[in-house]
Amino acid sequence: MIKSVKKAVFPVAGQGTRFLPATKAMPKEMLPIVDRPLIQYAVDEARAAGIEEIIFVTGRAKTAIEDHFDTSAELERSLEESGKTDALAAVREMNLEPGRIAYTRQQKPLGLGHAVWCARRLVGDEPFAVLLADDLIMAQPGCLAQMVETYNEIGGNLVAVEDVPRDQTDRYGVLDVTEDDGRLARAQGLVEKPKPADAPSTLSIIGRYILQPEVFQELDKQEKGAGGEIQLTDAMAKTISKIPFHGMRFDGRRFDCGNHFGFIEANVAFALARENMRNQIRDMLKNL
Repeated sequence: MIKSVKKAVFPVAGQGTRFLPATKAMPKEMLPIVDRPLIQYAVDEARAAGIEEIIFVTGRAKTAIEDHFDTSAELERSLEESGKTDALAAVREMNLEPGRIAYTRQQKPLGLGHAVWCARRLVGDEPFAVLLADDLIMAQPGCLAQMVETYNEIGGNLVAVEDVPRDQTDRYGVLDVTEDDGRLARAQGLVEKPKPADAPSTLSIIGRYILQPEVFQELDKQEKGAGGEIQLTDAMAKTISKIPFHGMRFDGRRFDCGNHFGFIEANVAFALARENMRNQIRDMLKNL
């Protein structure tokens, strides 16, 4: 029997050095896409996929994320008294039920695998999702909802994947594929950030995962991989002999908001998607 995915881990402890000085005092996950922070898009995607418990793996100077998802009685009262009903609804929309959100801290920046491992006691012995807010995905239904639907049919470990140019394989975890029907690819192995000449394929993992709790047994070993960090990809690769592993091509568009171009592109794309902004944005781009 395939267990349902009800918990999601959000690793948000990174320093965001690419966006300094903007991220000196503000978490990179709080950078806005139009008028909502990156982390809000990721949490909304998880909730739309049926996720009931949100787990943040935070670091120092990340209290803004906690404050963002906390209830602000003073702000809500002020908005209500001033008749700003739309703003009030937007603020209340992000509120989660008590007990549905938890925080744990990654004390040292030892890699994505280590960040996920820090949430092991909160996850427990059940499947869970991992979402990286840097990877913003425009999709309807959301990427994770598409993954959950597929996972409920096949189980195992499942990741979202994209075909990338071969000269970019050294930026991603790459699948060694045995079967591929154009949407779902079964892998016999994974390689973290291989050189283009050594990459077994160009099918690369992006920041959405559904994982079985057995991955924690590998992460417990604290073995370092590429870049001297504890890699989540390495831990997943070691479970393939025991747990089926698939990559799923999703319907939608991904924006890599971990770099300046992707962040700006996402702002433009999401603004163009809003009916009340579309014409103004088009005019602005023409003028530029």
